[in-house]
Amino acid sequence: MANVELILLQRVEKLGQMGEIVKVRPGYARNFLLPQAKAVRATKNNRERFERERVQLEAQNLKRREEAERVAERVHGLSVVLIRQASDAGSLYGSVTARDIADGCAASGLTIERSQVLLEHPIKTLGLTQVRVALHPEVVMKVTVNVARSPEEAEKQARGEAITRDEDAEDEPEAFDETETAEQA
Repeated sequence: MANVELILLQRVEKLGQMGEIVKVRPGYARNFLLPQAKAVRATKNNRERFERERVQLEAQNLKRREEAERVAERVHGLSVVLIRQASDAGSLYGSVTARDIADGCAASGLTIERSQVLLEHPIKTLGLTQVRVALHPEVVMKVTVNVARSPEEAEKQARGEAITRDEDAEDEPEAFDETETAEQA
């Protein structure tokens, strides 16, 4: 199927800048760019309309970018703590998704949508992870996600201490040894 020509209304990562005419596959245009108003079809009427409104659109884009930069400066170095259950080896029972990170950011004072969290793959282990958050197509900040079993463990991870399960093993009763029972019988 032939590619579709679109005019970008804002910067789209790995595609182009605002005002560029790009060729994309029909599904990408139909399912992502057009519904989210990131682009319009490159018809003659739309090209003329875009050129007439270009100054206004660029001014709006600049204003939104400056606002996003101010927010990024205000919450620079944001760290989000997420408490999850995990195995002794550190593997999570489940995973941390973009929705979890967006909710954690909201609890820390940064209101974002889950679509703004640029998570390449879900987090499936305990520890600290750097996640990119797009406040604006041209403003991306890093958020540290601290996934731990408890708030105490999260504090230790944040300080850079190694987390071992040996400390918790002292509290647990010793394992039952079947060889002792068989020899006693």
